Amino acid sequence: MLDYDSNEGFLIENDHGAMIWLIALKLLDDDARAIQLGAVAEMAVEPAQRDFVGDPLRMMLVSLEEESRFPYVIEAGGLGVGVLTLQCGAARLAGWQDDDSVWLLRGFLIDSKSQGQGLGTLAAKAAVEEARKLTARQGGGQAGVVLSVNERNLAGLSAYAKAGFVESGRYLGGNSGPQRIMYRAFEGA
Repeated sequence: MLDYDSNEGFLIENDHGAMIWLIALKLLDDDARAIQLGAVAEMAVEPAQRDFVGDPLRMMLVSLEEESRFPYVIEAGGLGVGVLTLQCGAARLAGWQDDDSVWLLRGFLIDSKSQGQGLGTLAAKAAVEEARKLTARQGGGQAGVVLSVNERNLAGLSAYAKAGFVESGRYLGGNSGPQRIMYRAFEGA
């Protein structure tokens, strides 16, 4: 089930009853944004994952400053459990053939305390739906979402595949080694 509340974000639920919200940081007032960023500052990843992701708070702060980026806090059970950013005009950063035909999903992580519950898969699905809505609102013409994931990040590869992303090539431009390019088209596209 996927519902949208324009005041809050996306709510998505899996078959096992797990639910997440995507909270759009740019749509929040200063106080609400500060609360969400406080939760982000508490997030961490497992030591083996540090090669694949950056600091969550830094990623959100940078994304708030750039017009092309749309940062989100992933919330489950009233708690911030992860972050992600959608970016337009930057798909080549993931090894895609052009910058503008798709959204780039970047800076995606689930807090170490919340991993293994299927929340990453839910959030990836919600990110695609959010990108579709952004495309409709902005008239950008994007057809889907692309990302790159390190070949050693087996949990990430699995979560993205479960969310409907398909491998679309290999990218050697990442700082932490070879990446798999993964793409998911918008429904009906």
